[in-house]
Amino acid sequence: MDKVAPFHHYFIPSLRQNPTKPTKVPRASVALGPSLSSPETQLSTFSLPYSWSTLSSSGTFHFFNDLKEVNDLESVKVLHARLLKMCNNWSSDSIAKSLISSYLKFGDFRAATMVFFMGFRRNYVFWSSFLNELHSCGGQTRGILEVFGVLYGKGVIFDSKVLTLVLKICATLMDSWLGLQIHAYLIKKGIDLDVYLKCALMNFYGRCCDLESANQVFIETVEKEALAWNEAIKVNLRNERWEKAMELFREMQFSFAKANGSTIAKMLQGCSKVGALEEGKQIHGYVLKFALESVLSVCNSLINMYSRNNKLELSRRVFDLMEDHNLSSWNSIISSYAARGYLNDAWDLLKEMESSHTKPDIITWNCLLSGHALHGCHKAVLTILRRMQVVGFRPNSNSVTSILQAVIELRILNFGREIHGYVIRHGLDYDVYVVTSLLDMYVKHDCLGKAHAVFNNMNNRNIVAWNTLMSGYSFKGLFEDAGKLMNGMEEEGLTPDLITWNGLISGYSMWGRGNEALALIHQIKTSGMSPNVVSWTALISGSSHNGNYRESLQFFSQMQQEGIRPNSVTISSLLRNCGGLSLLQKGKEIHCFSIKNGFIEDVFVATALIDMYSKSGNLKAAYEIFKRTGNRTLASWNCLIMGFAIYGLGKEVTSLFKEMLGAGILPDAITFTAVLSGCKNSGLVNEGWKYFDSMSSDYSIIPTIEHYSCIVDLLGRAGYLDEAWDFIQSMPLKPDATVWGALLGSCRIYKNMQLAEIAAKKLFKLEPYNSANYVLMMNLYAMSDRWGDVEHIKDLMSDIGVKNGQVWSWIQIDQIIHLFSAEDNHPDEGEIYFELYHLVSEMKKLGYKPDVKCVYQNIDDSEKKKVLLSHTEKLAITYGLIKSRSDTPIRIIKNTRICPDCHTAAKYMSLVKNREIFLRDGSRFHHFSEGKCSCNDCW
Repeated sequence: MDKVAPFHHYFIPSLRQNPTKPTKVPRASVALGPSLSSPETQLSTFSLPYSWSTLSSSGTFHFFNDLKEVNDLESVKVLHARLLKMCNNWSSDSIAKSLISSYLKFGDFRAATMVFFMGFRRNYVFWSSFLNELHSCGGQTRGILEVFGVLYGKGVIFDSKVLTLVLKICATLMDSWLGLQIHAYLIKKGIDLDVYLKCALMNFYGRCCDLESANQVFIETVEKEALAWNEAIKVNLRNERWEKAMELFREMQFSFAKANGSTIAKMLQGCSKVGALEEGKQIHGYVLKFALESVLSVCNSLINMYSRNNKLELSRRVFDLMEDHNLSSWNSIISSYAARGYLNDAWDLLKEMESSHTKPDIITWNCLLSGHALHGCHKAVLTILRRMQVVGFRPNSNSVTSILQAVIELRILNFGREIHGYVIRHGLDYDVYVVTSLLDMYVKHDCLGKAHAVFNNMNNRNIVAWNTLMSGYSFKGLFEDAGKLMNGMEEEGLTPDLITWNGLISGYSMWGRGNEALALIHQIKTSGMSPNVVSWTALISGSSHNGNYRESLQFFSQMQQEGIRPNSVTISSLLRNCGGLSLLQKGKEIHCFSIKNGFIEDVFVATALIDMYSKSGNLKAAYEIFKRTGNRTLASWNCLIMGFAIYGLGKEVTSLFKEMLGAGILPDAITFTAVLSGCKNSGLVNEGWKYFDSMSSDYSIIPTIEHYSCIVDLLGRAGYLDEAWDFIQSMPLKPDATVWGALLGSCRIYKNMQLAEIAAKKLFKLEPYNSANYVLMMNLYAMSDRWGDVEHIKDLMSDIGVKNGQVWSWIQIDQIIHLFSAEDNHPDEGEIYFELYHLVSEMKKLGYKPDVKCVYQNIDDSEKKKVLLSHTEKLAITYGLIKSRSDTPIRIIKNTRICPDCHTAAKYMSLVKNREIFLRDGSRFHHFSEGKCSCNDCW
């Protein structure tokens, strides 16, 4: 916005000089131009039109009758001139208002403003209507200051009302120079400032200069009236000086001045922003004491304050106790429920609102849109969009940002392109938030070229847009392009902020380049900034996402050494690490830390805890956390369902799915992956087919390759190998390694060599360096005594350069992880084998027989039995039996699928020693107890 010319440009005698002696100017003699000549001079400057020269030849003058004949600007000027010459009482309010309207109608904004200043006694009510009429006719507020300067230059002396209004305009237009000179003039002339003028000065300084000056005006006020107290508080709140505003509010009580409803509403909004619940409650007490609960704006602010401070029940109580509800009241309570995730309650309130004859507006719909988008109900966002359009509401910029968030999560790029077209057609591309959301949508859909095109077409590229595009390149591993963008940003005069650096850190760590990401942390320090919790969390979560769990925990240790306190996102990432490594004890420690530091109420932390306990072999604890979670999101349901699925508890999985639907939560693709996994791990063939068919028919979810892989696994494990083969042939998607891997695994169970060889050939082509596929095929040949084929597979691996991956199992005893592998010997190996030999002897008495077919070496059976004893999971279980207390479960982690002999042996071990054994292998969990496994041998 261009600045108004300095004060002395308007005032001929500058305020910094001795002004000329004011002359008494006749009212409205200044109305026609800057010359401010006398009425007689004005009339002589043009000749009257014939119709006007004969209009009042009788000597009488009827202003309002003649005004009806006005049809152009010259006619208005003639009428004004005749008014000045012939009518002594021309300056009545009604005549002045009519003249102003006429000048505005024909575009002479300057003359209209002069009449307003000089024509009659102004009041604050008419000032507002004058501004509205000026703007509706195309006039600019800046022109008022120009007229003010001209008039003062001619010696017009203005009263405090005019100066108050002009100061307000200075504050609005950020014209600090003019406002400062007015204040200097007031001081120099010793003009007594009334309360309105002092409030205008505080407002001016608070907006245009510095808050200290605004507060100084208030301090220098001898008699502090209620209006001044209220303005001082609001000025501090506007500048986010919460503590100072609260201090003034307390002092105001001792002065016996009363806060008005506007101030109370603003104070409550401040409590909402900074999370000051106790102060908000005190203000609520003030509201009750002075009977301000009838002020709707105050009650609406109370609703928002309690909601923002996680006290939704108090928000509802305030709402229910209100005698009357306006549109803002309904929007406040609906927004409160939607923002906190109580979406069904938000819809119920919408029905109540409509039944009370209050029509929802665009804000109501936007509250519902943002609430559903925030809490993962992205399909519902699209439903709400259609519904609001049906009732006649056109999405605005706030609507579009929520819709684009749903587009990103649902991966529906084509619909996103339609939204992009809508934005262009309806002129919403002026909004930087909308365009940045579009940019983010294309980035998240890996359309970096299109994202860059949107970026290049942006008129006002802020740092958010730069950071969004840069993060997109960084997450794709295109660090050179990200670096070029950073250089371009600096060339345009923008300095990289912490968000810029954090995006790069996250990208490097996600791509397994943790050392370079850590180097960026140090680079932030050298640039003069301090890495914050987001910087370290980006490093930790990126490493976790890449599967570098140990590295991620090491980064957390460094973060603590730097004195940075973790936030809920950090905690969620750490819990993900513990789940990935099945570090139950470490996860429990982080759980305690979450409770102690108030993170346990965070839904993302609660979901991460469910995931951690599920993956660490404590499904009971996961379920307890889930039951205590008040606001269960789709993600928390998905985590729990997947937890039951990997334990092979298929019936519980289907029961949870039905419970989720009953709670009003719609499933997504991840939900069905979890449900189908539960069915395949439990042999529930019919149920699996039913849920697979319902994906598209009932929920409009297109099955992905993961879902097809689950069905192949489901059919294969149940022995329907031919059906699994036919299913693969009829798939609309090209089978990938997961599909062929599922078929090969099933062929091993049922020794179907024909289909196994087909699947193996596909896998050797798709994953030539995955040793697990070769080992699985060698196992199958060994089980059929086809040793020549075993040697052929070995030769094939040798030719390609594939080495057997390291097989290991580990157990944690007293905070120490004990690793067992074929390559390294454990220090207590002698003791372990001694106990194992004794244990096997006891197991054989109960019917255990070593399954020598699990050894694919061409040796005699006695040697094979010795080889079976060296399997890492047996050694780990035995060590746990030796070193752990007899009343604690044994928890084992294995990086590959457990072999049939070890699975059988684990069942006998649990029976002989009366111990629970939890074993997490490469595909699922096994819970051994009293000679049985939770998988029911369906694995």
